[in-house]
Amino acid sequence: MIPGSKTQKIEVTKNEILINLMSQPIKGEANKELIKLLSKTLKIPKSKISIIKGEKSRQKIIKIPKNNVKYEEIISKLEE
Repeated sequence: MIPGSKTQKIEVTKNEILINLMSQPIKGEANKELIKLLSKTLKIPKSKISIIKGEKSRQKIIKIPKNNVKYEEIISKLEE
């Protein structure tokens, strides 16, 4: 996650997913924006997405419900 960017952007690489956010990492604003962006992109309710590890770090582990959706489909949605 890269906070303080000029635009929101999701980039999927071989080893990671890079997400640029416009919010600053102050009082959890960037984390809120991250969850909102993932919710909108993946069409999953915000309440179903959670940060498992890395609340105060740029590197995060995010929990996203599978709900009969394959990993490849999630990555495909993020690459759009």
